[in-house]
Amino acid sequence: MSLVHETHPIDSGYLNGLLSEDTYWPIQPRDNHETGLSEAYIEGLILKIVASGGTLHGRAIAEASGLPFRLIEPVLDVQRTRKLIAHVRPAPFNDYYYSLTEAGQRRAQEQFRQCAYVGPAPVPLSDYVLSVEAQMAGLEPIDRDQLRRALSSISYQDELLDQLGPAINSNTGLFLFGPPGNGKTTIARCLTSCLGQEIWIPHAILDDGNLIKLKDDAFHRPAPVPEGGGRLLEMQEYDRRWARIQRPTVIVGGELTMNNLEVRHDARSNISEAPLQMKSNCGCLLIDDFGRQRVAPEELLNRWIVPLESRCDFLTLPTGKKIQIPFEQLIIFSTNLNPDSLVDEAFLRRVPYKILVGDPTAAEYARLMAEMAESLGFPPAPEAADYLLARYKHEKRGLRRCHPRDLLTQVRNFCIYRKTRLQLRPEYLDQAWRSYFSQL
Repeated sequence: MSLVHETHPIDSGYLNGLLSEDTYWPIQPRDNHETGLSEAYIEGLILKIVASGGTLHGRAIAEASGLPFRLIEPVLDVQRTRKLIAHVRPAPFNDYYYSLTEAGQRRAQEQFRQCAYVGPAPVPLSDYVLSVEAQMAGLEPIDRDQLRRALSSISYQDELLDQLGPAINSNTGLFLFGPPGNGKTTIARCLTSCLGQEIWIPHAILDDGNLIKLKDDAFHRPAPVPEGGGRLLEMQEYDRRWARIQRPTVIVGGELTMNNLEVRHDARSNISEAPLQMKSNCGCLLIDDFGRQRVAPEELLNRWIVPLESRCDFLTLPTGKKIQIPFEQLIIFSTNLNPDSLVDEAFLRRVPYKILVGDPTAAEYARLMAEMAESLGFPPAPEAADYLLARYKHEKRGLRRCHPRDLLTQVRNFCIYRKTRLQLRPEYLDQAWRSYFSQL
C-alpha cells in the first residue's frame, strides 16, 4: 500500500499558492510492496507496455507505467535474465533500449488475454478510498463572497445566493427546478468552483484482480498550472499513477441509464469502467433534465436513497465481490418539473434543498440585452429591450435568460446574410422573434 500524507507534505517554498491548499499528496512508492501490487502484475504490465510501444528505453517504460525507474529497472533485469526482453542499444543516463524476445511476445499476448489494459499502474482500492475521504475532509464551508465570485460570469437574482450557499455547504443534494432557459445547468457548472482546490485521482484502481478505469478525459480536466509551475511539479516526487485534476463536474442528461451507475465490465478486454458517482467523487454530479431519462425517476432515485444518507455506495465487481466506495459529491438534480410531481416524500427528505431558478425581471432582461448586444458588436440600442419586452407582455410570454443571447444572435446572422451593418432595428427583431418562437 502506497504511503499518503494528508497535510502539506511538500516543501513550503514550492507551495506559494500553487498547491498550498493540498490536504492530500500521493507519495512515490519506495519499493514494490508500497505500490500495493504484486511483482507478477508489474512484470505483466511492463511486457504489455513494451509490446505496445515497440523498442523503448527503461525510463520511457517507467513513465508509461507511472512507477519510479528505480523500481522498474530491477524488474527489467529479471526479465532480461529470463530472456523475455533484450537490450537493443544503450540509452542516455545509464539506461538501455529494450524490445521483446519471441518468448516475451508470447508472454505479453498471454497478459493481454488476461487484461488488455495498458497505462499507468493501478492503485489499491483502499488508497483510492483514503484519497476521497482526505480530500473531502479538507473542504471548508463557503461564504457569500465565494459564491458570488463563482457565479460572477452569469446572471441571477440576488436572493438565490442565500439559497445556494447552505445547500453547497451541506454536501448532500439539491434540486434546481424551474422553467427552461434560465441557467440551471450553467449555475450547476459554476458551483463546483466553490469547492476550491484541485484534487488527485488515480488513473485506475485494482481490487481482487479487478481493474477499474477511473480517469475519464470527458469529465476530468487537468489542473491549471501557473507559469513555471509545470516544471516545478515535474521536479516534485509524487506517485505518477495519480493525476492532478480540477474538481470534476460530471453532467449527464437524457442518456443516463441504470447501467451508468454500476461498474461496467468489458468481457473481451477484462477492463471495467467506473460508474458516474465514482468519477464525480470530490466534485459535482449534475443530472440534467431530470425526469426525461430513459429510466423512471423512481427507479433512478431509489438507487441513490441509501448513498445519499450513508455517504457510501456499494458496487458489484465482475467476480461478484461487493465493494464499498465513498459517495462524496454534491449531487444536483436539474429539472423543468416540480420535484413534488417526480418523487415521493421519502426521497425529497434525503434531498433537502429545492431551489427555484425563476424567470428574470424586466430590468435583468434589459441588462442581459445590453451586455449581449455589446459582446456581439451591436451599437447601443436601449430601446430594443423595451420593444421586445412589449412583445412579451402582449403575447403573455415568459421571459427567459437565454432569450437575449438567442434572439440577438439571430439578428446578427440576419444582418450578415443581408450584408447590412449590425443594427437592432424593430423589423430585424421581429424577424428573429418569428423564427425563434415558431409562430404560425
